[in-house]
Amino acid sequence: MANQKIKHRLAKDKLMLWTICIFATLTAVPLFAILGEVLLRGYDQLSWSFFTEPTPTAYKAMKAIEAGERIPGGIANGIVGTMIILSMAVVVAVPVGILCGTFLAENSKRRFAKVVSYLTDLVQGIPSVIIGIITYIWVVVPMKGYSAIAGSVALCIMMLPLIIRSTEETLKILPASLKEAGLALGGNKARVMLKIQLPAAFGGIFTGVLLAISRVIGETAPLMFTALGCSFIRWSINKPISAVPLLIWEFFNDPHLQELIWGASLFLLIFVLTLNLLAKYLAKKWNQ
Repeated sequence: MANQKIKHRLAKDKLMLWTICIFATLTAVPLFAILGEVLLRGYDQLSWSFFTEPTPTAYKAMKAIEAGERIPGGIANGIVGTMIILSMAVVVAVPVGILCGTFLAENSKRRFAKVVSYLTDLVQGIPSVIIGIITYIWVVVPMKGYSAIAGSVALCIMMLPLIIRSTEETLKILPASLKEAGLALGGNKARVMLKIQLPAAFGGIFTGVLLAISRVIGETAPLMFTALGCSFIRWSINKPISAVPLLIWEFFNDPHLQELIWGASLFLLIFVLTLNLLAKYLAKKWNQ
């Protein structure tokens, strides 16, 4: 009787294992199919000119296709615009997010902290297109034009919840002895937080920042309402500017430029994948 129960339990365990393996495979197959398709189609387009030249006009692309030549130009305007918008968003979102996360970790029982926590979850669940529309009303309309500033505001709003939550959760799991030791040595709360707790939580906070960047870098909808796009390399932050996600959308809508979709998508995919791998590596190192 006991042997039958053991055999029955082993059979159930084996069945569960095979079920998990099958579902894991079904999940992985579409992922690798997408990665393979983008890699195979986009690899041939990668070249020095693809990263250093702006987007070609539809006329130039049409002439190149008719002549059987490679489409000239690249995505340099999108890369420059993405870096400008992302840099401005990071400069604002990181300190604000860390400060808010620190406040929530230290004052979790206060009523105001609970309100901030609820609003953070609410913002995290808002669709990106709604954030784009709100930023259009708040920034684009008063400035009377699209700009990199407006685009960075939209991305900053989207980044904040992730940075706030990662900072809060990382500080909460730190040993209480760290804070107690700092206070026992005569440090005030602010000094202990700056000199002891935040440095100890750096790995988790930085991982949250990288994940926030990887989340917003591929967003198209907010930038359509704020940055609009630009066909040449532009460094001005108060004028319409391009971004790689915007270029992919523009390529899709122009039959003469659709071949460039794959190279731009591969660049974006590699960038996001690199950020995610770096975040996982830092999280692993921090947990050791």
